[in-house]
Amino acid sequence: MAFLELPRHRLRYVVEGPADAPWLTFCNSLGTDLHMWEPQARAFSGRFRVLRYDRRGHGLSSTPPGLYTVDDLGADVLALWNHLGIERSHFCGLSIGGLTGQWLGVHAGERLLSLTVAATAAKIGSLESWRARIDQVRAAGLQPLLEGTRERWFSTAFAQTHAQQVEDILQRFLTTSAEGYAGCCNAVGHADFRDRLADIRVPTLAIAGDQDPVCPPADLQAIATGVAQGRYASVPGRHICNLESVDAFNAALAAHLHA
Repeated sequence: MAFLELPRHRLRYVVEGPADAPWLTFCNSLGTDLHMWEPQARAFSGRFRVLRYDRRGHGLSSTPPGLYTVDDLGADVLALWNHLGIERSHFCGLSIGGLTGQWLGVHAGERLLSLTVAATAAKIGSLESWRARIDQVRAAGLQPLLEGTRERWFSTAFAQTHAQQVEDILQRFLTTSAEGYAGCCNAVGHADFRDRLADIRVPTLAIAGDQDPVCPPADLQAIATGVAQGRYASVPGRHICNLESVDAFNAALAAHLHA
């Protein structure tokens, strides 16, 4: 575990895998930390130099004041890559992490070896709905969102059979900075890549959870169709599909990375 000190905040990150292997960066969803990628880190750190990090306002990264933009989130990735001497990396992001990946594809495609976006969309929800969530979180914190988050993130069957794992993820959600969460809600609300998908020229895989109520399969299919070199895959599960369908997710990602 290490930290990158930036002028307004710091980012916690972890690097695993052979020093001479290609880089693979994972970017977590809203309200989670780098632990959500542990099954993928275990699976891929033998063949890749794996970078995981806590987004600003999440986990052990600090919370700079104010509302954030997807430009800010993309710039944080570039700052980490520059700090670590990473010229190019594969990138895999889920939900807001997928928005960050689309920003990189549009604005820094030369730094990408490939792009994988999961459980995301070119635009997620409406600005009005995200503003309402910001107001709610600032007024009452994250606790009132807990049960709705459980239902959106995991199927009932998975939550029952993997109760301890689900509770761990949800406890990390509750310990997320309310201001950091609100700041990132603003980034999601304003991010819109619907007219920029064709600018993403790197090989791109879009992975959907087949029961995802947040970003349904059609949203991922639209990304795969809209980018220059897109492929689509569906795995069982709801929003946090990398955890609900570890084997299927890893198989789809591995096939993309080795294509």
